[in-house]
Amino acid sequence: MNRSTLTLTLAGSLATALASVAFAAPLPAEKMVGNEKCYGIALKGQNDCAAGAGTTCAGTSTTDYQGNSWKAVPIGTCTTMNVNGHMGKLEPIKG
Repeated sequence: MNRSTLTLTLAGSLATALASVAFAAPLPAEKMVGNEKCYGIALKGQNDCAAGAGTTCAGTSTTDYQGNSWKAVPIGTCTTMNVNGHMGKLEPIKG
């Protein structure tokens, strides 16, 4: 591989990486209409928000079923949800 090809390959890789970065933001208020926050059911990186200190919000949970991250679910369904043995909670789960 010559220097030009290597440079273009590296530049392309960097551009792809930067383009694929998702900027996490809180779930818009209009998406919360008819929904409630359900803690402890989100899979790693699939939370809607509130993943704890040092995180930027949506998509930042670091483990499956992280107790301080939530998913928006239809009102009245959270506490009946059972995701692989993890029950949904209306408040953050400690510990």
